[in-house]
Amino acid sequence: MALTRYLLWCVNDLVGFRVPELRSVAAMLGIQLRFQDPEETEHPYLLVDLEDDESARKILSRTLLVRSCFRLYAAGQSMAEIHRQIRSLIAQDFLSAYREASFRIQVEGFSKTISFQEKLDRVNAFAYLPLKGPVKLKDPDLSLHLFEYYGLDPNRAPEEPYRIFFGRWVCDGQRKQTSKYSLKDRKFIGSTSMDPCLALIMGNLAQVKPGDIVLDPFVGTGSLLIGSGHWGAYVLGTDIDYLTLHGKTKPTRYNQEFRAPDESVEANMKQYGLWNRYLDVVVSDAALPIWRRNLRLDAIVTDPPYGIREATEKIGSKRHKPRPVLGHQVKSHIPSRVQYGLGEIYKDLLRFAATHLEIGGRLVFWYPVNQDGYCEERLPSLSCLQLRANCEQVLSVHSSRRLMAYTKIKEPESSEEPFVDAELLAGFRDRFFGSAAKGTRQERKKTVNEKRQKRLHELHAQLSSASEEGS
Repeated sequence: MALTRYLLWCVNDLVGFRVPELRSVAAMLGIQLRFQDPEETEHPYLLVDLEDDESARKILSRTLLVRSCFRLYAAGQSMAEIHRQIRSLIAQDFLSAYREASFRIQVEGFSKTISFQEKLDRVNAFAYLPLKGPVKLKDPDLSLHLFEYYGLDPNRAPEEPYRIFFGRWVCDGQRKQTSKYSLKDRKFIGSTSMDPCLALIMGNLAQVKPGDIVLDPFVGTGSLLIGSGHWGAYVLGTDIDYLTLHGKTKPTRYNQEFRAPDESVEANMKQYGLWNRYLDVVVSDAALPIWRRNLRLDAIVTDPPYGIREATEKIGSKRHKPRPVLGHQVKSHIPSRVQYGLGEIYKDLLRFAATHLEIGGRLVFWYPVNQDGYCEERLPSLSCLQLRANCEQVLSVHSSRRLMAYTKIKEPESSEEPFVDAELLAGFRDRFFGSAAKGTRQERKKTVNEKRQKRLHELHAQLSSASEEGS
């Protein structure tokens, strides 16, 4: 079947996550999706080819980073070019299904404000469209949109747009779900509770489907369970921190002195109507898995601790010869803990995923890196796990964390050890806090803004060059 061109209007956030999320969702749904230029991730508009409107609706029923989808009718660098393309489509009777339908035409400008009169002039210029139905500004049968793109920097917007697009609205994405799960209103949160949007995106990268069984081995306050539960999975988790799982830690909300007696992961799942998807959470050490070897999971979605807001610990003893726990001491015994190195954490995680994931199951986790030593060859690897997505979220001028997604493609070889670059992880925590101590907050913010402005100027120059070549 021939593919049709669509325009995806993306949210202006987490730009490096857009394409991986779309690819993951399309592959999960078995939908053919082709990008016109997947490298243009900075721009708010993505051009893709899909089979039909229904394919677009299915994809956007899952995506967080696409605001809306439009059937693209025309694209160019001038209004004259847009009208020329639309007039040629009229000869093909492209709006025959909407001839008597109610309609509206909306004008949107990116990085430049378009006055009401200018918008009205642009709308009136489409008076030749073969539409006989009434104009209806709210919930019409047909919604046509004109987009004018003036680059990424509002302070350097040109007089004429770089690109213009004209199309028919098809559907909206799931961005509104982030407000539903806002941390501001959540019953039980902690200092490491994951942003709701990222939790839902992690579920998409893990290709979580209704009925899947998903585990978070570093569950904390259970934010990632909510993300996977929203997509219909049955969720469970483990964590070594007894106080966190039982809601006994110090409150992180401003002006809250004590936690409520019913604060828990379970309370969160009930709050969002996901309790029927909640299996349980268990106090357990990820370094000493409690599971039977024949446990099979559809996905593992987690955010391991890397020593910034939480300790990296496992059960162990610093004694050369630990004393055994006697029978009468078991009930009251509290195991001692030792340092759990980042390299050990990720090796154990990869081993666990290789053993317990179904073939085709996905492992999704965050991985901290120092930017100056980063390269893809130094990322964690194991032959039975294939890297599918690698998205960066910048934490500071020198540090970032990467959202990694792996698919299990075969059963592991018993003798093989995971590769984790200990040197890349070494000193991440020290350097992160060391950087925080250098300069004032304003100075650090200025450095980040200077880098961003430099990037915007580079993009502006590229767009100007492309515009001159096109003319």
